[in-house]
Amino acid sequence: MSILNDLAATIEARKGADPKSSWTAQLLAKGPEKCAEKFGEEAIEAIIEAIKGDRDNLTSEAADVLYHLLVMLASRDVSLDDVLAELSRRQGTSGVTEKASRSQR
Repeated sequence: MSILNDLAATIEARKGADPKSSWTAQLLAKGPEKCAEKFGEEAIEAIIEAIKGDRDNLTSEAADVLYHLLVMLASRDVSLDDVLAELSRRQGTSGVTEKASRSQR
């Protein structure tokens, strides 16, 4: 998980960077909507590679998905630690039970 923490820290550090100097800064400067759109595009590309069964391309697209997920989260000030805490909260709970509890909110 260290690499994801490092990546999240780099993304956070790029929030105030000059968009000309960084792809991450460019995405963040375009706002949360663009970050979400880019995440969606990458997710679709990963789905396509999963369906095709291309392991190498799926691996590459999955890395893109993780990166763009972290950028999208950062654009809305949601940290990786926030997401990991939520996963920890859910640990040991049946997926069926957890999903049912969300529908009751």
